[in-house]
Formats: sequence, structure tokens, C-alpha cells
Amino acid sequence: MNLSTAKASRRSKEVGVKKVMGAPRGSLIVQYLSESILLTIMAVFVSLLAVELMLPQFNQITGKHLTLQFNTTLILSILGVTIFTGLLSGSYPALYLSGLKPSAALKGKLQLSAAALLTRQGLVVFQFAFSVILIVAVLIIYKQIEYVQKSNPGFKKDNVLYFETNGKLKNNINFVINEVKKIDGVVNASSIDRELLGDLSYTLGDFGWEGRDPKEVVKFQRADVNAGLIETLGIKMAAGRSFSERFGSDTSKVIINEAGIKVMRLKDPVGKIFKLWGNDMQIIGVAKDFHFESLHRKVGPMFIRYKPTHTNRVMVKIKAGSIKLVIEELQKFNTQYNPEYTFDYKFLDQDFQAQYVAETRVAVLSRYFAMLAIVISCLGLFGLATFTAEKRFKEIGIRKILGASEFNVVYILSKDFTKPVLISILIALPIGYFLGKNWLDSFAYRIDLKLWFFIVSGFLAFLISLATVFFQAFRAAKMSPIEAIKAE
Repeated sequence: MNLSTAKASRRSKEVGVKKVMGAPRGSLIVQYLSESILLTIMAVFVSLLAVELMLPQFNQITGKHLTLQFNTTLILSILGVTIFTGLLSGSYPALYLSGLKPSAALKGKLQLSAAALLTRQGLVVFQFAFSVILIVAVLIIYKQIEYVQKSNPGFKKDNVLYFETNGKLKNNINFVINEVKKIDGVVNASSIDRELLGDLSYTLGDFGWEGRDPKEVVKFQRADVNAGLIETLGIKMAAGRSFSERFGSDTSKVIINEAGIKVMRLKDPVGKIFKLWGNDMQIIGVAKDFHFESLHRKVGPMFIRYKPTHTNRVMVKIKAGSIKLVIEELQKFNTQYNPEYTFDYKFLDQDFQAQYVAETRVAVLSRYFAMLAIVISCLGLFGLATFTAEKRFKEIGIRKILGASEFNVVYILSKDFTKPVLISILIALPIGYFLGKNWLDSFAYRIDLKLWFFIVSGFLAFLISLATVFFQAFRAAKMSPIEAIKAE
């Protein structure tokens, strides 16, 4: 709409001639709306081609398998959107141009009302506000994902491989661990009953401890482990010790994390009794909290039992640079002792990243949409700058004859756009803050919204707007004064 209106002054004489020749206003409206719809149809064909070309990349980013298949619903939807867009984008120029008086149109005098100017500037404000919101969103999402990737989960996830025992090895977990430890490049190995991230089970069993309120409902996460698992994963102990094969009675012992001790409100918990399903389990250690779920949730209460026979997933800590060699040796070991089964394995750091696949996709897509919104906004601003420059060609020519420099002309033309752009930034930043905070609230552990996020976003949008306007203003400033005066 802005671009069409900006070109209106060049067609005013055409309107005047047609009106003098007897053309009714309705025919002019139909003409301009038809031109707008035709341009929209051309854009649709270009967009369909772009969709077909970019769909594989989009599917790769989103993990989807979308295809462009034409059916009745899609064709009618495209047709409806095309007509609506064409009519909407061409409505104001068509109604405005067709309403010009023949004498004013032939003279090229286009008088815009205050409402018309506010409408066009309102479009620019809306477009740029949307762009600023997306810039803020991209920055917040990027910083949160960066925070997640760099955060300390409470265990050492790098160079940790794990696999599930099956077949002949399923009930020989200690044999497997001992053989794995012999492989050159293996730092340590142990086992657990489930996958560490997102697979540990919650239980509302019969728990008891000194001073417990019987009416209080407490939910614990449970993990059965083998000796050495805490050391293999690098989990820190806040108090006490971890499980060890040197203590044969550790099957009646339990380790509880800091979150569990906090819920239990125990002081000096090591050595005290934790009643579990009717059995007295002695607390031998307190593990520092570690994230066994994504950062969307706070670390909850957890107890760890020494139950080697319940474990079937072997966790292997590998020396940096030895991963390939260790995997080859593990495959040979599997072929030798368990040839009927393939050797399938995973890496702990990949599981950690997999918890944030959705957020990573949002981060990538938001960058694309932000760039697209900025381009569209710049087109709207460019249209407004074009219109303003064309309306002030004679003024530009006179100013240059009177000695105004090109810099002065650029400044005069550019300053008019500072106000709508600043208004859009002032509108967008609070909205961006609200939306960003709302998204971050889905994380139990998140970044703080810094003031500089919004300052940088607003400043970047302002620079982009200035660059857009400067291009058109500089082109107008470079015109010969004589040509500028004649252009009016």
C-alpha cells in the first residue's frame, strides 16, 4: 500500500486525462484494484516456487515431512488469500486516485489528509514494531539456548557413552563392567537401571524419616545404580560417601540428593534412617543436585539405591580422543560374547541436547522470520520515503540552488522518519519484554532479562530504518536542482 501510494504522484496526470475523457470513478477503481490483484497473483507464483525450493530445508529445521500437494482446500485458500491481499493492498491507492479532481490531477497536486498520512505512518509503525519484537525474541531465545548449552547439569556429560545389556550379557552386568574397564581409553564404567535423563521414575511410595509430617505428600525420583556410577558421571557429594563394593551391606544404604534433604528438613542427615517401603535404609551420603530432567523443571527430591542386579545400562566414561577406538573395542566385545545382538549405543551429551530440540528449532526459525519481517518493514519504510521524496522534489531543488549540501538534504528527508520508527520501538519493547518473559517462565532455570537486550534490539532496528531511508534520501539529494524542480 505504501509503495503504491508513493507511485501515485506519477500517475496523477493519467487519472486527470481519463477523467476529462469521461472515465467514471468506478472504472478507475476497478483498474487499480485489478493491477494490485495481478501483482499479487504474480507474487503468489513466485512464492509457490520459493516454497517448493525451500521446503526441504524447512523440513530439516523443523523435523517435519511437509510436502506441497495441491488439493481443493489449498487452491481455494490460496485464491482467497490472493484476492484479499490484492484488494487490501490496492484499496487505498485506488480509492484515493479515483477521487482526485481532474484539474488537481492534471497539475499533479496530491493533497493528502492528516488521516491518510497517519494511516500510512501507522502501517510503518506496525511493521517496524513487529520487526523489533522479533529481534528481541531472537536475542532472548539465543541467550537462553546459550545458557542451557553452557550450564552445568551437575554431572560430566562429555565423552560418556552408554549401552543396554541384552541377551547373554543381560544378567552379567558386573562381568560386562569389568571387561569394559580393561579397554584402553576407558576412564571408568558403571551401570544404572534406566536412562539418566528423563527416564528415571517418580514414586509416591511409603517414605519415612525422623520428624516427617504423615500428612505431607512427597514425591521422590528413584535410581538403582551400581558401584562407581557417581564417580563415572562426576556427580559431586555434598556430604558422606558414595556406594562402594568394599561395603557388602550397601544394599541397605541410600544416597539422597540435596533437594530431597531439603524437603525432608533433616539436619546432619548422614547416618540417619530413611524408611523405604517398610525397610530401614541408612543415609550414607548426600549428592549435590544434578539435572536428571531438562532445565524446564527444578531438580526434585531423589534417592539412589545400590542395586547392581537391577541395572542393565552400562555408562562408560572415555578418555578424550579415544572415543573411536573404544567404540571399536566395545563392538568386538559384543561380537565375541553376544553375537546375536547388534551393539547399539548413545552419548549422554546428545541426550542432553535432545531435551532442547524444540527450543533450538524455535531459535533457528525465529531468525528467519525476524529477517523476513525486517525486509517487509524496510519495504514499507522505503515506500514512505519514496513518497516523501517525490512530494518534496521542488523543495529539494530550491534548497540545492540556495546552497544546501547533499548532507543537509539527506538530513531533512530522514528526520521525518525518526518519529514513527521511535514510536514503533517504544511500542515493541514492552511487548517484547512481556512475550520474552512469558517464554522464559517455561524454564525453571533461565537467564535474567537484561536491559541491554532491549537497547541493542531497538538500536539495531533504528539503524536498519536509517539505512533504508538514507538510500532513498541520498538518491533524491543527488538529483540535479533543475531536474528536481521540473519533477514537481
